[in-house]
Amino acid sequence: MPSRSPSRSVLMAIALVVILTLWLAFGDLASFRDTPPEAAPTPKTALTRVEIMERDASDFSPYLLIQGQLNAESEVALRARQSGQVAGLPVSQGRRVSQGDVLLEIDQQALPARLNQAQSELTLAQAELDGAERLRQRSMISDTEYLRLQSQLSRARAEVATLRRELDDTRPQAPFAGRLDRLDVELGDELQAGETWGLLIEDNRLIAKGWVPQRQALDLDIGLPATVRLLDGSELNGTLNYVSRRADEATRSFAIEVILDNPEQRRLAGASATIELALPTKPVHRVSPGLLHLTADGRLALKHLDTQNRVILDPVELVSSDADQARVAGLPEHIRLITLGAGFVAPGEQVEPVLAASNPDTAGPVNRPQATNADAAP
Repeated sequence: MPSRSPSRSVLMAIALVVILTLWLAFGDLASFRDTPPEAAPTPKTALTRVEIMERDASDFSPYLLIQGQLNAESEVALRARQSGQVAGLPVSQGRRVSQGDVLLEIDQQALPARLNQAQSELTLAQAELDGAERLRQRSMISDTEYLRLQSQLSRARAEVATLRRELDDTRPQAPFAGRLDRLDVELGDELQAGETWGLLIEDNRLIAKGWVPQRQALDLDIGLPATVRLLDGSELNGTLNYVSRRADEATRSFAIEVILDNPEQRRLAGASATIELALPTKPVHRVSPGLLHLTADGRLALKHLDTQNRVILDPVELVSSDADQARVAGLPEHIRLITLGAGFVAPGEQVEPVLAASNPDTAGPVNRPQATNADAAP
């Protein structure tokens, strides 16, 4: 039986299969490479954005407030040095006196007579020693007798000096010019040696005394200007005159004294007052108290950026503060202060700074994180 030749449709189908097979084979060979394809670039990690403000330091004169007490520059409690009855009051209470004025008279009793007797014995002892001196030159007196006469003369001199001092003590005098502020005796009162009978003060100048905590005491220097504010609102100006070299063991604070003029002689001794000390001027930065951080060792610090936009955490000294702003020292003259987002970045981290809204044209948009306690953390 004669063979049948394939139909045209079959031949066309076979040809298409062959062509498709060859195209697939040569297509894979053309796409084959002996080196791997380049890796796709890794997208950069976005930097944390923080808001900053440019800040320059400014000079600030801090002051220190201390609660203190006013005292007279010179004040002495008058005490009896001789026992006896009050025989006279030459100065009344509250009167001004000059140095050396007699303030009180005590009955001298037999002291004048005893002094006369002692002076006579002194004259006799001196005469006997003079005679013994002439005998000694002729070797007519023993050395022992001569020494006894010398001792007798010394005793007579001491007795006279003692009685004179006791007589002076019956007429006590003012040790300095001032005011007899208190007189606690009357005529006829019996005084005992050592008993207080009055108070003498000089209040033309006053001394304001107070205590300064040890942290502020390091900034104090003699001669600093001071203002003392009284309870009625008036003020007196003076200078810091004294700072103790050793702190009180109980309070760890240092005693201070401020010298003040009291030209009107106002009754201020013993009154309480507020002492305001003007401390030396220092450069400070004014910041919001909410921007302060607390380091692990308990120190205050602020976060700012260096020239490479890395975060710096610098410790600072709190000079003064109120509800609106804090003044801190210890930072560079010019800083780029982080004002928003400081709680989300760590020291040494590189960030993307954005200027605060004070310069909106260059600041650009910024994602403002919600204020949390983290903003106050180091």
